Parts: sequence; structure tokens; C-alpha cells
Amino acid sequence: MATRDNGATKFETVRYEPRGAICHIVLNRPEKLNAANDQLVEEVNNALFEFDADPELQVAIVSGAGRAFCSGADVRQRQLRTREELKRLGGPAGRRSRENGLGDTVNWKPVVAAVHGYALGLGYSLSQSCDLVVAAAGTKFQIREVQRGLASGQHWVATWFWTGSRFANEVALTGRMFTAEEALQHGMVNRVVPEAELIPAAEALAAEILENPPLSVRANVRVMRWFVNEMQRQSRYYTQGLGLHLSEDFQESARAFIEKRKPTFKGR
Repeated sequence: MATRDNGATKFETVRYEPRGAICHIVLNRPEKLNAANDQLVEEVNNALFEFDADPELQVAIVSGAGRAFCSGADVRQRQLRTREELKRLGGPAGRRSRENGLGDTVNWKPVVAAVHGYALGLGYSLSQSCDLVVAAAGTKFQIREVQRGLASGQHWVATWFWTGSRFANEVALTGRMFTAEEALQHGMVNRVVPEAELIPAAEALAAEILENPPLSVRANVRVMRWFVNEMQRQSRYYTQGLGLHLSEDFQESARAFIEKRKPTFKGR
């Protein structure tokens, strides 16, 4: 839940830290490797909306506290919802988590992801939704949806947009992890730096952006995001009707994760 303190917004699972023209948005569930529950997703989106509306802020840097950027969805909350909840909500995300703070914006300000540790599932999606990505050496990325019994179309769209290659097919269909170094090779990140230099490197990139006229920067951001957003909307259209979130395989993947065993999928 967000609160106001002397005009500044306070969040419970996100640190919102304006510094001059740069706003730091820090995922702050370090004890859970910043696993994304409904509250975290909602507060990240609200923080992005607040950044977008603040005339003093020009660039945002999104990062994670602790040992990871984001380890993915909070499986215990999201994937273990009852079948009735999943039917009512239309998927594991829940209604409150459906706003897209990067896709639904007014001023189209650039956002830099500063990624370390793990960027898995929803964490991967958030990093690839940002306009630029700086990664700490050895960071692990993963499109997890295929292993969870879900379609990974939206993640595939972003990966294909940045790589323009069959690498997007490989990581979407296998669900394998890949490193920041491999991501750099395929054009998915802009810089790979030692972890101690991660935030300074992201701030240096933001400072370069700030040297340009803000209106032209935002026009470029708007065009880049428009393409990805339109393709992702189409991917949702083609996969939502499949109801994969109601399948036995979806439930089995969650149970296997919690029970720390290999899942047994049945194709239904």
C-alpha cells in the first residue's frame, strides 16, 4: 500500500527515490529475491506512473534490492490460487496487477533497468520492457512461462524485438537460463559490468540521455514501445482463449515447485 509523507509517496515493496532528474525505483522484497506478488507488481506500476507524471523527473532506473533483480512471480500466491480464483481473475496475475506502467504512459520518459543476480519470469519481462538494460556480470535470465504451463508469447515478442533471431525461439521453447554475457551477445542488454559498478553504469547511461532535448527523447521512446506493445497485445489475443492457467499441467508445475520435485506433465 502506498502512503504520502510530506508530499512524497511511500511504498511497502518498492523504494521510490528521486535524485535530481533521475528517479530510482527499487524492488524491495530482498528476503524473497524480489519475487513479484500482487502488491509488488501494483506498486512498481504505481511508482512508474508517479515518475511519469512528475515534471522534475526525466529518466528512471529500475533495480532490485538484495541478491537479485527479480526472481519471478511469487508462486505461492499467484500460481497456487484456487481454480475458482483463476477463472474469476482470468489468470494468475489478478486484476490489480494488470496495469502496464511502461506500456500505458502519458509522457513516454525513458526507463533503464539495472539488473543483477536473477531476472526470471516476471523479472525478465520487466527488464525487457525497459528501454535500456545494464546487467551485472553473471546475471541469469530466464523465460519461465513455458516451464510453468503458460504461453510465453509476450516475452518472446520482446526477445525477438531486441535480438531479431531464432535465439528468441530457443529460450522461449526450452525455458533455459542464459547469462548476461549471452544476452549481450544477442543484443538484449546494453552493458555488462561488474556488480559493484551496476548502478553507477546505469546512472552514466541516464546522464547521457539527459544531455538531449527531452521531447525528442520521449518521441523515440514512444515509437519503440509502440511496436512492442502492439505485438504483445496481439500475442495475448491469440493465447488468452487457450485457458492454460486452468490446465492440470499449470497446477502440477506449481505443486512440483513447492514440493521441490520434477513435475509430471500430462498435456491437459
